Amino acid sequence: MATFLPTIQEHNAKAQRLTPGARSLVLGPGDDSAVLDLSGGLTVMSTDTQTQNQDFRLSWPSGRTSGGYEVGWKAATQNLADIAAMGARPVTLLVSLTLPPSTPLAWVKDFARGLVDSCTAQGAETCSISGGDVGSGTEISVTVTALGLVQKPVTRSGAQAGDAIVLAGALGTAAAGLALLENSELPETLSPQIEACIEAQQRPVSPLAAGIQGAENLTSLMDVSDGLVRDGGRLAQASACAFDIDTASLAPWLLELREPALLLAGAEGQKASDLALGWVLTGGENHALLGTSPPEQIPAGFTRIGTVSPGTGVTVDGHPYTAKGWDHFEAGSR
Repeated sequence: MATFLPTIQEHNAKAQRLTPGARSLVLGPGDDSAVLDLSGGLTVMSTDTQTQNQDFRLSWPSGRTSGGYEVGWKAATQNLADIAAMGARPVTLLVSLTLPPSTPLAWVKDFARGLVDSCTAQGAETCSISGGDVGSGTEISVTVTALGLVQKPVTRSGAQAGDAIVLAGALGTAAAGLALLENSELPETLSPQIEACIEAQQRPVSPLAAGIQGAENLTSLMDVSDGLVRDGGRLAQASACAFDIDTASLAPWLLELREPALLLAGAEGQKASDLALGWVLTGGENHALLGTSPPEQIPAGFTRIGTVSPGTGVTVDGHPYTAKGWDHFEAGSR
């Protein structure tokens, strides 16, 4: 951690100033272990790993790159989202970074800045970075453990028949960004809408505040990291209910994908509208928040996208949808 300790220490000092009287981080990086005071509620914990060439590439077929800043940003986002998906407030991150010996020092410093800027951009500026480890390996691997506090967690198992399926955040743009980065014939000059999709893949922003502030009215909640249909299936299974997604309600997200879909539809051998719908239904990594609530109590920041009913599984406009989303252990799972 010593390489990027100054950046982390500066962030932690600011986080403590923003929460007068809070003593969550009693002792931060620099000792053998961090010391935290988590007496303010129930402790929520999550961990996630990014591995080079599995979760990101340093160089993409499009000619674009992902530097330390982008990897750090994304590492923070995916863990902050998991905490907010429990209705909890992120308190601290622990970061383990494995690097090839040839990794430039500048890359590591950029990584630290990405972590900090991601926390700040998503409203988690009071979330400290309390320590971690740096080691050597053949490829870059980042593991982040996140801790949060909550009075009453929102789980995946509380959805009930008659609830509205609700969503906060973006859908499909990160998946479109991945397809653009993987395209070796990407034009040099791209429209702002297309550039926004690439940024959504490399620097995703999760609606943390919506999950935290809306928790009281949500009956279930989770982070969409593997696709709306796949993660919706997880919510439905945990709650022993059936979910039906209404594609008409997805129009705002589909509109954001019009230009990248038109650009890539020919290469994918699909209609642009079908390609965009596939990104929205199966694309992950935007880290939107998917939940359920009574129809008359939909929290601010959430949009109704479907209905919970008795039964099992997920349908789209009343019909099965074969493409499911991302699975780390299933080739071609999208």
